[in-house]
Amino acid sequence: MKVKEKGLAIEYRKNGSSINQIAKKLKVSKASVSLWVRKIKISVNFLKALSERGSQIEVIEKRRETRLRNENNRRQIIIDKAKRDIDKISAKELLLIGAMLYWAEGSKTRRGVVEFSNGDPLMIRLMMKFFRKLCNVQEDKFRGYIHIHPHLDSKQAEAYWSNVSQIPLRQFYKTYKNKNKSSKNKKDSLPYGTFGIYVCNTELFLKIKGWTEKIVSLTNSEKLL
Repeated sequence: MKVKEKGLAIEYRKNGSSINQIAKKLKVSKASVSLWVRKIKISVNFLKALSERGSQIEVIEKRRETRLRNENNRRQIIIDKAKRDIDKISAKELLLIGAMLYWAEGSKTRRGVVEFSNGDPLMIRLMMKFFRKLCNVQEDKFRGYIHIHPHLDSKQAEAYWSNVSQIPLRQFYKTYKNKNKSSKNKKDSLPYGTFGIYVCNTELFLKIKGWTEKIVSLTNSEKLL
């Protein structure tokens, strides 16, 4: 028997705490608390006060849920309205999107190697479409590379990213497992790690570099809009 917890439960009960409150404070089951405090005499007025307090908490919680629901609805209205601003994406727009995403997330230091890494599967799919449709990269030229924490399932990650990118596993480099102390005991936000798309092609590397430099120069000139 948890003698210490029982003693505290009795004191809390005498001071007006409900069984639910005591269970949460002591991190024990409500059944245990109910058993420990069953001999504590509670006046009718006290029980009424507890009931009213519970009702007040329930009302407050319902108001909070309603407020959050209304706020989410207002946010969704704005999002849905913004979606209607875009009808479709042309090939030229996809080229601009892909070039800018590469400028933001792609490697610019390894001359001759086009490398784009990210943990968002939607972004990987978009960039694969950019490489296939706009850059005309042949399927056998793609290579995949996974960076993942060692406690995660690398085989599952490989199958996942192969499905996302549609790059066969035989074209994957060896998965890199790296322990990160900062993520210890924290929830894994990237259960499949990050995925890198590699294409060894100097001409494509220089072409993307040219696209990004042109876009940047235009945005800094009077020709913008």
